[in-house]
Amino acid sequence: MAARAYWQGQIRLALVSIPVEIYSASQSGAKISFRQIHEPSGKRISYEKVVDGVGPVDRDDIIRGYELSKNNYVLLEDEEIEAVKIESKKTLELVQFVDQSEIDPLYFEKPYYVVPQDELAEEAFIVLRDALRKAKKTALGQLSVRGQEKLVAIKPCGKGLLLETLRYADEVREGQKYFDDIPETKPEKELLDLASTLIEKKSAPFDASEFKDRYAEALKKLIDKKAKAKGNKKILEDVEEPSGDGSGNVIDLMAALKKSVDGEKPARTKKKKSA
Repeated sequence: MAARAYWQGQIRLALVSIPVEIYSASQSGAKISFRQIHEPSGKRISYEKVVDGVGPVDRDDIIRGYELSKNNYVLLEDEEIEAVKIESKKTLELVQFVDQSEIDPLYFEKPYYVVPQDELAEEAFIVLRDALRKAKKTALGQLSVRGQEKLVAIKPCGKGLLLETLRYADEVREGQKYFDDIPETKPEKELLDLASTLIEKKSAPFDASEFKDRYAEALKKLIDKKAKAKGNKKILEDVEEPSGDGSGNVIDLMAALKKSVDGEKPARTKKKKSA
C-alpha cells in the first residue's frame, strides 16, 4: 500500500510555485504498546467519564476548558475553537534562508520528505534543491495544516528535499539555568589529551542500523515466549547488570582513561553512503 501524503500543495519562492507532496520520514510501527486488562476475566478495561460528586456523565455534556488556576477554568465550545483555527493553505511560502548550521538542534521536531508532485514540477524542484545545496542554506516558512501553523525548515536531502517541523521559541527551555552550577574549571592537559584520543579511536561514520533498541527486542522476545507458553505463567527475562569492582564512587580518572585508550580498538570505518 502506497504511503499517504501528509500534505499536498505548492512551495512558493517569489513568483515561482512548485507543486510538491510531503511524506512522513519516520514511523512508529516498531514501538510496542500495551492495553490494561482485567486479569480474572482477561477482558480489556474501559474508562468512564466521571465527575467528583456527580458520577458518570453523558459525552454530550463534556466541553473543553483551560485551567487559569486551581479549579478555575475558561470554558470553550468546539465551535469557538474551530473559529480560531488557521485555514489550511495549499501554499508554503519560503520567507527566509539561513545557514544550515544556524538552527539549534533543540528546535527540530519531526522530519518529512518532500518530492515533486509530477513531471512538470521536476525542473523547478531540482533548481531549488541545487540552489539550496550550492548556497549551503536552509529555507524557512510556515506550513498551515489541520488547523495549525507549523514553522518548518527545508534543506536538500539526496535527490529530494527534507522538511523538518520546528518548535517555536516559547516551546524551548533555556538550558543555561540547568548549567549554572557546573564550575568553569579547565581540565588537566593530559586528561584532555587522553579523552581526545579515546574519542578519536571510537570515531566512525554514522550508521543508524548499527544501533538496536534492546528493550524493544527483549519485549518482543518475551511476548513471543508468553504467546507460545501454555497458560499465563510468569516468565522472567535475564537482565545483565554492569559488573562492579567494589570501588564505589571513588574513580582514578587518569587510570580509567589510560585503560580505556589502551583497550579500545579503532572504530570500523565504512564507505560513506550517498544520502
